[in-house]
Amino acid sequence: MTISTVPEQLGMRSPSGVVAPGMHKDVIASGGTTRTLLAAESGAVCLFDSAAGITYTLPTPVVGMHFDFFWKTQRTSSSHKIITSDATVFMVGSVMAGDATIATSGDVFEADGTTIVAVTIDGDTKGGFIGGRCTLVALSATQWAIHGILIGTGTMATPFTTT
Repeated sequence: MTISTVPEQLGMRSPSGVVAPGMHKDVIASGGTTRTLLAAESGAVCLFDSAAGITYTLPTPVVGMHFDFFWKTQRTSSSHKIITSDATVFMVGSVMAGDATIATSGDVFEADGTTIVAVTIDGDTKGGFIGGRCTLVALSATQWAIHGILIGTGTMATPFTTT
């Protein structure tokens, strides 16, 4: 008996699992220190899976394109970063950030949509702990909407940067 390694459609059972058409997300491991995402990868889950700095560069935005980012490994050296593809493509929205051990430490940081081109995570006051996440959705050819929750330590600071 041959067992297929291709996931079955919803309602079918197989050793490789069940995938609902349109619901399955590809998972992208960083593969090193830098990774430029492709438009065809829209909808993927992108992992910060190394303690060393990782930079993900977003593709040129097309309305509706989206990426989810998750911190799987705590950052300990260099910065984790998500940057836009161009200095004229900006982020708009907000992230909530808090200290992992202080229940009342949460704060909200906003990206203004006209100057912010990156999220820079330092592993301390700007997030980078396991369990943090953010989502970016293309609103136009020049804006990515961002929302998320970052986990860090100490007095939290904005992770948004103009470079």
